[in-house]
Amino acid sequence: MLTKRMKVCITAGAVLGIVCIIGAQLRSGFGRDASYLFAFWYNRLLMGVVIGLAGGNLGLPKALGRGALLGFFVSFAFYSATGFDDVIGFLAGIVYGIIIEYVAVKYGQQ
Repeated sequence: MLTKRMKVCITAGAVLGIVCIIGAQLRSGFGRDASYLFAFWYNRLLMGVVIGLAGGNLGLPKALGRGALLGFFVSFAFYSATGFDDVIGFLAGIVYGIIIEYVAVKYGQQ
């Protein structure tokens, strides 16, 4: 079950989670606590897992749409759990879904 696509997606999600942590800290003036930052990172990691599990060869345009949709749903879970506080983080999640799917299509094929 740990296919090349899955490994690529999990790695991309983990790396983008670090980017999210940096962005959240910069936007908040370094005022976010560690549990919030961990949850933000974990959300992006989970996004990588969900996109990796989606699998299937759709072709790039449809795959990017799927990435946006899955990014929306996974990011919305975090966004709603934080009281709809971080719109930029939510929107970035949609873009990150597209990025993860793109990387998966480009590098995750067997």
